Amino acid sequence: MPNDPYLDASVAWRIKSGILDLHEAGYRDIREAILSSGLATDVIGLISAGKEADVYLAGFNEGPIAIKVYRLYQTSHKGGRPIKLDQTGWLAAKEYEMTRQAWKGGVRVPTPARRAENMFSMRYLGDESGPAPRLNDIELDEPESFLTKVINGVEELAKAGVVHSDLSAYNILVYEHEPWFIDFSEALRVDRLGNAPWQRLQEASVALERGLNSLKGYFSKYGLEIDSKTAISRILRTLDKFGVLE
Repeated sequence: MPNDPYLDASVAWRIKSGILDLHEAGYRDIREAILSSGLATDVIGLISAGKEADVYLAGFNEGPIAIKVYRLYQTSHKGGRPIKLDQTGWLAAKEYEMTRQAWKGGVRVPTPARRAENMFSMRYLGDESGPAPRLNDIELDEPESFLTKVINGVEELAKAGVVHSDLSAYNILVYEHEPWFIDFSEALRVDRLGNAPWQRLQEASVALERGLNSLKGYFSKYGLEIDSKTAISRILRTLDKFGVLE
């Protein structure tokens, strides 16, 4: 039985009483969970399905919002192995807090609103025609200018204390001609390096290199290159307040 503080006590009670079914919830059950949690006053439909979570378009007092729901027991990874119930609450809590940290730092991320168990609500990026597209799904009119905005955004994230550990063209939305960063469940906090700053900075370096290399693949179709070495060095110098990497 989960005893993780990130989960509401009602989850443990439902497991113990046998009310909570140990199968992945369907749309009706998810809709009911969203409404009963108070995250939304209406659920309109599914926006996207990810590896570990789905995003729904919902309404709160007639305003559109997005709600991310982590799957309770299974992911869509190859093999579909079950994951612990308390882990989904931890993932939702971590992504919520990471998104909130980035938002407080002025980075373009969907404004987080509230979290309940394995779900959290945030600003909906889109309009009447649909949600904002992922960078991977569109052709840019001014790719060089947009690339500059993306690199600036990565640096702004680091200044806010967050390094995206799964950065790619799939985790950047294009809204109002600007890049918006999403999916922070695996992000690193780098404003508080703890007792092992060298190790955390090395982890940040690896994550930045992986993310920028992924973006290289997207922007290469426009004939653009990313000087990832210079960008990473600049970011790490900003974070390395004690000179541990020198």
